[in-house]
Amino acid sequence: MLRNLNIEEVLFLDIETVPLNPEYNGLNEKWKQLWEHKMRSHSEGDEPAEVLYDRAGIYAEFGRIICISVGYVFQKKGDPHFRVKSFYDDDEKILIQNFFDALDGFSRKGKRRLCAHNGQEFDFPYISRRALVNNLSLPAILDISSAKPWEIKDNLIDTLQLWKFGDYKHYTSLSLLCELFNIPTPKDDIDGSQVARIYWEGKDIDRIVRYCEKDTLAVANLLLKYKGNKIIPHDQMEIV
Repeated sequence: MLRNLNIEEVLFLDIETVPLNPEYNGLNEKWKQLWEHKMRSHSEGDEPAEVLYDRAGIYAEFGRIICISVGYVFQKKGDPHFRVKSFYDDDEKILIQNFFDALDGFSRKGKRRLCAHNGQEFDFPYISRRALVNNLSLPAILDISSAKPWEIKDNLIDTLQLWKFGDYKHYTSLSLLCELFNIPTPKDDIDGSQVARIYWEGKDIDRIVRYCEKDTLAVANLLLKYKGNKIIPHDQMEIV
């Protein structure tokens, strides 16, 4: 697959999510009960559900998307470059619809595949679930209910699944693989665990967007490394 994959047909993406409510005490009693039940089945320790609420953003039932960054590889003067565009809005429905509209345009330009790190278990289903919550129709590439397994694998590329080589229990973070493959990453003052605080307390969406865009380039560079190609430096990333 990788040998024959045309990297310029791939649209790389990364999403950032936060809890629906900035704090546990802001939930009504029904939602508190539902969160506590969720944590009983997902937590291995005895921490109270209130303490675990900072995890809410990773569950599509309790979180929402605040940014989707997408990018693609293109040639410029014989060298690969990366062009990235971000979608963000306080209204999640508008954000997702704008992203879906852009997917149609990208598809017409030959970008017919999506790629994300851990996309199979996070980005792709999260976007799809939040789209349904917002009463939005799924684009064909994400409407996989009747798709064959090989069709899903071909159209929705996951750099984590490629690294697993069939090992279902093996999770490896994007940051670890970038270090392993000597892919330079900017020394940001932010990581994924801080996104919710920066969004709800700092109100600094621009900072989150820049972080999301850099992760999108990191995913592209990881796939380039898998293919044995040279990576794209950050000064060859163009932000639309």
